Amino acid sequence: MTAFSGIQTTRRYLELPDTFYSHVQPTPLRGNVRLVHFNKDLAGEMGLSVDSPEDWAEIGAGRALLEGMEPVAMKYTGHQFGMYNPELGDGRGLLLWETQDPDGRIRDWHLKGAGQTPYSRFGDGRAVLRSTIREYLCSEAMYYLGIPTTRALFLVSSNEPVRRETIETAAALVRVADTHIRFGHFEYAANHLGPEAVRTLADHTIGYHFPDLAELPAAERYPAFFGEVVRRTARTISQWQVVGFCHGVMNSDNMSIIGDTFDYGPYAFLDDFDARYICNHTDQGGRYAYNRQPEIGFINCQYLAHALSSLIDTDDLRRGMREYELTYNSVFPALMREKLGLTGDGEEDQGLIMDTFSMLHQHSVDFTRFFRGLSTLPSRGPGPVRDLFVDRSVADAWLERYERRLESESLTPGERERAMCRVNPKYILRNYLAQQVIEAAREGDYAPLDELLTVLKQPFDEQPEYERYAQVPPDWGRRMSISCSS
Repeated sequence: MTAFSGIQTTRRYLELPDTFYSHVQPTPLRGNVRLVHFNKDLAGEMGLSVDSPEDWAEIGAGRALLEGMEPVAMKYTGHQFGMYNPELGDGRGLLLWETQDPDGRIRDWHLKGAGQTPYSRFGDGRAVLRSTIREYLCSEAMYYLGIPTTRALFLVSSNEPVRRETIETAAALVRVADTHIRFGHFEYAANHLGPEAVRTLADHTIGYHFPDLAELPAAERYPAFFGEVVRRTARTISQWQVVGFCHGVMNSDNMSIIGDTFDYGPYAFLDDFDARYICNHTDQGGRYAYNRQPEIGFINCQYLAHALSSLIDTDDLRRGMREYELTYNSVFPALMREKLGLTGDGEEDQGLIMDTFSMLHQHSVDFTRFFRGLSTLPSRGPGPVRDLFVDRSVADAWLERYERRLESESLTPGERERAMCRVNPKYILRNYLAQQVIEAAREGDYAPLDELLTVLKQPFDEQPEYERYAQVPPDWGRRMSISCSS
């Protein structure tokens, strides 16, 4: 089969001691299996043939393995909603293998929905069509927004019934990432295997994923590694905040050691701005609300610091943790100035940024449409911004203040508009759009999925033929709260 020819494989993760994984064969999906979507763009980057994507369906269904695939379920632990859980691990996913792109980049392939593993606890090891479509859509949306993320290579569905809140149908997704190592791997090593295992895991992770640090003396290497993980985490969460992304389940086992956005579950992009928005209906205390995400990122880095305490002394860990605040407090304001079209660093900019968020929150203004309307102010005037407010005098007062700030800028209005449109998306993955795609897919219609993915690939372009995807949600689609169950 041409789809499988010429694939170069490697075995990075299996170089770790077998205490970090269990060998598990996929449990084949029953019933009729269909290829729902194949990511030809990603496949092309990976050097895979895109001529016969259907060839992958049997692998996605767990019915076939290629030579070189040695599936394992990874073992890790982590803090879930602030409580340590020692029972975690890949409960429905398997690391199939690692392949090398033509440019030398190595990527993990992870099959989600592969059946039960030793870490499934009471789960059935399956994924459902609803959740796999949501992950597929969001990982691609984040990629094209320029935010570090895992990606999805292909998705298959089956008519095998799966019980969740209702009876749903099974599906499986192949997720691709530079690594699937999480904060939780280090927590597992520290809490259950001991200092030598922590060192082994750290050396493995540094050697493959932070190679610039590998030649440093140990006294410098491990603190430098921790500091870089902290900085990457803070940068990624800064990017979430400025685009209005809510992760929903920021447990430490869902935190990538390289700073990728990881494990898409009950996520959301903000519609009407609410700083306290909770997208996960399981999160009744609001631990992972939008405005708490920066804080939770810091807390998760503290968990990682504790796990690394056998390698790094307390003072170096404190210095590493300080990098979180320094990075976030540098990156977030810089990104917000870009969103506002400000090239200079004005004395009042921090106040302007915070007052803007307060105004959007108080008046429940659509986050994405506000900044996109602001971007096109030179060509389209204030209408697209003013129309978002019930009380337009509030918008007028803010716009007057904003215009005064722009007087000290050197860019022409046209230059500013072009710059702002490159960072303020017109199209985001609103939950109601994902829900419409899911409902169509349940009926066997995958065309809406294809079309939405087409739109999400160009989030900063006007795309007049797809204008409807930029509209505010209908009443039924506002403030949707999504379940963790998948």
